[in-house]
Amino acid sequence: MALICAVLAAATGALPELVVRLLLTPVSVLLAAVDFAAHRLPDVLTLPLAAAALVLLGGAALLPDAGGSWTSAVLGSLIVGACYFVLFLLGKGFGFGDVKLALALRAVLGWYGWPIVLIGTFAGYLLGALYGIALILAGRVSRATRIPFGPFLLAGAFAGLLLGSGAQ
Repeated sequence: MALICAVLAAATGALPELVVRLLLTPVSVLLAAVDFAAHRLPDVLTLPLAAAALVLLGGAALLPDAGGSWTSAVLGSLIVGACYFVLFLLGKGFGFGDVKLALALRAVLGWYGWPIVLIGTFAGYLLGALYGIALILAGRVSRATRIPFGPFLLAGAFAGLLLGSGAQ
């Protein structure tokens, strides 16, 4: 967790959104660990994370030198969250915890705009797919086995944040 915070701090610099990232990182690391262990993203963590992300980014937007847009953060959260909700309803491999986690992560990525939202989302899918393929090739799972997707959503968001920070 300390390493992730250090990387984010180095990438962001002294911008107001750094505080948001550093406050959200411990919960994100905990969520990844819980999802790997229990295949579950608990509401007690995902819902406050989503609310905190939006509120804290709203506060960061009011400060001078903010490196993003609160409006795009809210839109990223709501639009991508709605897309994940539709996939959940269609039964396409998402749990409802993934939907709630997407609200928080896409708000943080949306801060930097739609290209970063798309990159962070694609990176999560790519990392999840590579993990699944590696497990299949190792003979540890079948194609029907469900894997936890939250850690890959988080890792993809981390990649998007690093790219978003560099774009500013």
